[in-house]
Amino acid sequence: MSTSATPLLDVRGLTVSFQGRDVVHGIDFSVMPGEKLALVGESGSGKTVSALSLLRLALGAEVRGRAVFEGQDLLSLSERQLRAVRGDAISFVFQEPMSALNPLFPVGRQIAEVLQLKRGMSANQAMREAVALLASTGIPEPERRAGAFPHQLSGGQRQRAMIAMALASRPRLLVADEPTTALDVTVRGQILGLLDQLQREHGMAVLMITHDLNLVRRFADRVAVMEQGHIVEQGTVTSVFDAPEHAYTRKLLGSKPVRDVVETPPGGPTLVQAQDLQVAYPVPLPGIRGWFSRGRYVAVHDASFALQPGHTLGVVGESGSGKTSLALAVLGLIRASGGLAVNGQPWPRHQSAQERALRRQVQVVFQDPFSSLSPRMTVEQIVGEGLRVHEPGWSVATRRERVLAMLREVGLLADGDDGAAWLQRYPHEFSGGQRQRLAIARALIVEPTVLVLDEPTSALDVTVQQQVLRLLQRLQRERGLGYLLITHDMDVVRAMAHHVLVMKDGRVVESGDCRDVLDAPQQAYTRELVAAAG
Repeated sequence: MSTSATPLLDVRGLTVSFQGRDVVHGIDFSVMPGEKLALVGESGSGKTVSALSLLRLALGAEVRGRAVFEGQDLLSLSERQLRAVRGDAISFVFQEPMSALNPLFPVGRQIAEVLQLKRGMSANQAMREAVALLASTGIPEPERRAGAFPHQLSGGQRQRAMIAMALASRPRLLVADEPTTALDVTVRGQILGLLDQLQREHGMAVLMITHDLNLVRRFADRVAVMEQGHIVEQGTVTSVFDAPEHAYTRKLLGSKPVRDVVETPPGGPTLVQAQDLQVAYPVPLPGIRGWFSRGRYVAVHDASFALQPGHTLGVVGESGSGKTSLALAVLGLIRASGGLAVNGQPWPRHQSAQERALRRQVQVVFQDPFSSLSPRMTVEQIVGEGLRVHEPGWSVATRRERVLAMLREVGLLADGDDGAAWLQRYPHEFSGGQRQRLAIARALIVEPTVLVLDEPTSALDVTVQQQVLRLLQRLQRERGLGYLLITHDMDVVRAMAHHVLVMKDGRVVESGDCRDVLDAPQQAYTRELVAAAG
């Protein structure tokens, strides 16, 4: 970090309003040249809108105050002057690269476009530089990856491409908005190390927006904590983390998942039984052979496990390890060979009444409730959808009573609330934690015995994550549910899982009791995952 006394960015009295209502209340912070400042807080605290408002990128926002960057007040610049700053002196890396990257163009072309626009390069020069930038971020085979579309890259590779694009204009300040939230622990560590390395090499400052406190501890020099549009505490990472002064900071630091599960002995009925389970996909073959036949990619090799009532089986591993394919097989959404039975019954090969009855027993809660809940359906339609399929003879009034009861069970409705106002609301009217409770209600309303939890808390803030985990723990105790938990968050695994499967390249490399595996891992890969979780 630079020892210069003059801040690179000095923000004073930043106030952001929408339709006359203040959402950021006169905050002050500064970023020194070469410094890494983390802006932390829960969703709705004002972190992202504060950063976007500096360059007037928050649509419909009224912005007041001062934001002096390299001697000029960003908030007083014209739109034309701001265009010279955006993506040039100040660049952004966004949380979800799949949304930020254009799906219609190869990533190399998108990076080259920035180089042509901001640095005046020719098309050929820009493409060569784009390849060099991809190489500098550690993407393997950068020449080939430059011609790939975003959907053809892994999550970590897409984030590296976003970083390469942000670095194309050689910015003095990089704003990284939740750059590792959706990534596996090892990929998260790689991206963090990459940002740290590039920050030192380029001498740029970084403004990190995040709710991941482990990331802040490992990466940042200073931290500013935001609550409801106010900065309530700021200082060095060591001083704030070791001796937090504000109650909200202490609440954030104390929001680690807590283990609260029934430690029942093994035995009894088996909800899901897998023996030498294998999942394979057809893939095209190169050359003329691809005209006549297709190859085979094995995503899961000979996995064996059992899930009992009231137990949670945690499945951990990096992207591409086979976790999702394993979950899809358990859900009956893809074909699998070997032995797989749910409540003693194998998945039937064709649509049938037997399949419908079995499908009712296995439900899923996805990672991002905003994507998994239809924006065009009301709460009543979303939560009651399963009843229309599995209980077609029920009346509208009976279904509505069941929906309201389910909303109360997941903590969305108080006992005295008739819920009438809730039923006609849409997903966008709820917070992230409320949307995830809706997703859980939708899954539970048909009374399944098994829930597949696909990263159920990774998109949530730490305090909301703790609330959702407590809800899942309570529901498991009360209903005897079996959970198949797919996650890369080791804290969540420790809080929820009875047993753990560790997967790498489609194979189970280690399995056993949760505490045995995580506290004394036998395999080097498991030790690497545990160490990366920090």
